[in-house]
Amino acid sequence: MTIQKPGVRPVTPHFSSGPCPKRPGWSLQVLTDALLGRSHRSKPGKAKLKRAIEQTREVLEVPADYKIAIVPASDTGAVEMAMWSMLGARPVTLLTWESFGEGWVTDVIKQLKLKDATVMRADYGALPDLSKIDWKSDVVFTWNGTTSGVRVPNGDWIAADREGLTICDATSAAFAQPLDFKKLDVVTFSWQKALGGEAAHGMLVLSPRAVQRLESYVPAWPMPKLFRMTKGGKLMDGLFEGETTNTPSMLCVEDYVDALDWAKGVGGLKALIARADANTKALADWVAATPWIDFLAERKEIRSNTSVCLRFTDPAIASLPLDAQAAFAKNVAGMLEKDNVACDIAYYRDAPPGLRIWCGATVEKSDVEALVPWLEWAFASAKEQLPKAA
Repeated sequence: MTIQKPGVRPVTPHFSSGPCPKRPGWSLQVLTDALLGRSHRSKPGKAKLKRAIEQTREVLEVPADYKIAIVPASDTGAVEMAMWSMLGARPVTLLTWESFGEGWVTDVIKQLKLKDATVMRADYGALPDLSKIDWKSDVVFTWNGTTSGVRVPNGDWIAADREGLTICDATSAAFAQPLDFKKLDVVTFSWQKALGGEAAHGMLVLSPRAVQRLESYVPAWPMPKLFRMTKGGKLMDGLFEGETTNTPSMLCVEDYVDALDWAKGVGGLKALIARADANTKALADWVAATPWIDFLAERKEIRSNTSVCLRFTDPAIASLPLDAQAAFAKNVAGMLEKDNVACDIAYYRDAPPGLRIWCGATVEKSDVEALVPWLEWAFASAKEQLPKAA
């Protein structure tokens, strides 16, 4: 039978978890002041880059004594820059509950080949036992698991008197969740996530303890130029004033500054968090009333308010072989993309089959609410296409 399509569509069908939706009202016109055809090392170029750093500090509420740098290769570059520069001075504990956390495990175990490393894993939907961490070690973790929709509930589990450093990949948490900076020594994120900036640039935030590590420890391995943050045993201060190691895209810089201006205009960090929370609540209310869908996160307090991951609980779907479940999820997502209702909401390739819907601050709540009936339509349509039992 033909299932009736809903009458109202989201105004903006972009729900991708990275690159994420542009801020409301964005257009190419906001980039007309970009410093194009000029050196990023020129006086106005440095001023633009420094402005991006200063506005990051203001909007994200980074402590005054923390250093902020713009670095190459997105969040991945920022995390690897920190790990390759700082790890090896003491034992390291790696927390992983989704694919990006597993990527940092690969870096440490297989690339840096650190022998004194402990890996604490949890399945998709859960967190490792955070009470078991040895705080004499350095600890590497993601604040929000982009591919699992699982986040740490807060920073209370991090020891204030820790001896090691905390290296936090916060790329899908920044600007949407309160980060406890006093518990974090390294924080990384990318422009393409929560504020919908353009890709290829990362941000690296260092505490005074992290700076001390950089100035007192020399890793045993060769250090690529892109990873170097010290010279003659001292921090390269220019890096944290906008003197980037490589050439940044000034078009992307302009776009990031525009996103930060928008964030300030809507009320800063508190308002950004509230927008993400409201978007997630709109989905959560629907999930609570819908028998065939649930959050991948096992507990409410660890449920992400940005990369919201959902799984199908309908017995007819859940009982299918994994490859058939994957095909079903892709079919649901494909229908919605074909109708230009929701783009890029299929689950991440390493995650359990389901849907992943970005609910960060650049998404309008009205679009989430308009999406819900379409999810109902796509699920029913995809289920109708399944082979009938004999």
